Amino acid sequence: MPLPSLLHNRLTLPVIGAPLFIVSVPELVIAQCKAGIVGSFPALNARPKELLEEWVVQIKTELAAYQKAHPDRRVAPFAVNQIAHASNDRLEHDVAVCVKHRVPITITSLRAPKEVVKAVHAYGGIVLHDVINLRHARKAAEEGVDGLILVCAGAGGHAGMLSPFALLSEVRQWFKGTIALSGAIANGASILSAQAMGADLAYMGTRFIATREANAKPEYKRMLVEASASDIVYSSLFTGVHGNYLKPSIAAAGLDPDNLPEGDKTKMDFGSGGNMKSKAWRDIWGAGQGVGSIGEVVSVEECVARLRREYAEAVSSLAERSFADRPQTVPQ
Repeated sequence: MPLPSLLHNRLTLPVIGAPLFIVSVPELVIAQCKAGIVGSFPALNARPKELLEEWVVQIKTELAAYQKAHPDRRVAPFAVNQIAHASNDRLEHDVAVCVKHRVPITITSLRAPKEVVKAVHAYGGIVLHDVINLRHARKAAEEGVDGLILVCAGAGGHAGMLSPFALLSEVRQWFKGTIALSGAIANGASILSAQAMGADLAYMGTRFIATREANAKPEYKRMLVEASASDIVYSSLFTGVHGNYLKPSIAAAGLDPDNLPEGDKTKMDFGSGGNMKSKAWRDIWGAGQGVGSIGEVVSVEECVARLRREYAEAVSSLAERSFADRPQTVPQ
């Protein structure tokens, strides 16, 4: 399966750090790229909109300086996430800024507008689009995206309900571009598993919230360390679209996490984090089902180093258990 040429020899792990509303800021993105994984942030995190250009210039400048000082290191490119939804009145402005500064990777969500793909391709950038089902995947492919991000069951934030085994298998039958897989991927073994299933990259968000560089409250990070998969609630209440959230944060907001009403999809507002007094991402904290793999808050560098060790151990362990090279006997 293909990796985009701009990622060749620039990664230490086949990982994209997912763009996280509020949480992803230049400090986190730069640390991820320096560690050899793609760092990303939502354009809407830069407020006011004029701040977006400052962030993009800061990231490009610091990464270029780091690469020059460390020519032998693998420094990954970065990505900016664009929310292509009617509530996002900044889309045209934000895309123009990213085109001006030739942002290497654009991640589109909710819709893969052909005009965005065309604008990014004009300067040699690539577009990855996140999807939760086969219908959305086909639509994005028709718009000419370079890759698909399959957001499967167990992923943090706005996750789908399909098993990664099911969705990845169906998409890989016809899609020849790059595929990133999301859904409870929180350690090195699960990164390798994503590749074994046919994905090119793992798409990881929750694990990087529990890092020092992440713009998340200490209480949020501590909750991630203490949580397990049973503490994740799947609800549409907060933004109108189903997503995975930490049960203790819902309870802290005065709501019953076991009896939540359905949300109103017509009132989606991804720029504000929701339409209730208790806002998604600000008060109601997103997380994936892989939280049980998070044991402590560390730096991004330490986190990626740990993931690399776990990945190498998983490769070795799998080789020992593989049946591929074992002689097979057929019962008579």
